[in-house]
Amino acid sequence: MARSIRLAAVPFVVAACAALAGAASAQDLPPAAAAEAAVPVEHVYVALTTSTGVIVLDLDKTHAPLTVANFLKYVDGKRFDGATFYRAMHLDWGDQPSGLLQGGLQGVNVFPPVAHEPTDVTGISHKAGTISMARFAPGSATADFTIMLSDIPSLDAQPASENLDSRAGFAAFGHVVSGMDVVRRIWDEPRSPTKGEGVMKGQILEPAIKIVSARRVPAPPPAS
Repeated sequence: MARSIRLAAVPFVVAACAALAGAASAQDLPPAAAAEAAVPVEHVYVALTTSTGVIVLDLDKTHAPLTVANFLKYVDGKRFDGATFYRAMHLDWGDQPSGLLQGGLQGVNVFPPVAHEPTDVTGISHKAGTISMARFAPGSATADFTIMLSDIPSLDAQPASENLDSRAGFAAFGHVVSGMDVVRRIWDEPRSPTKGEGVMKGQILEPAIKIVSARRVPAPPPAS
């Protein structure tokens, strides 16, 4: 039986409509930043087996060490087993499909929150396929996460913003390397027109899609 929706305990993501400029290429970076970009990345791969198919994640332990370590605590403790994807946010702007998919434990059986790692520190932007933490205030993220269906740069940290929430942005920490077709199928599942509160109304999947298991896996073979 699908886990019941506990909306009062569900961290969320609100996407602003303004798109930001693309990230600078490595040659445009100052020497120190370019040297940092050249540091070999330690990758950790996780397979989310769902009732709809398998999604394989590539987590960037080098640039988002705290966020990745937090996510792996749930994976290694098998706490994501039986969790759900429960929210599909559809946006009517930008290249389609546009929006994000959200899953996790909805505040149940979670560890203490993880410190916030903003994108202007990690360098991981909210591109299509990126996995990021859902949260209330910065530093409140626990076990709920989102996967981007499209580029949503407004979720990146905006250091010049007067809005404290926008200034912090959301903590991206990896991307999907296999199974974006599964992400899309889940995102396209039916949504309740009445469930959800505030910005989440009309975005709740009915029924939610079960995460059967979450396990570390070896690196996928290189593309031929």
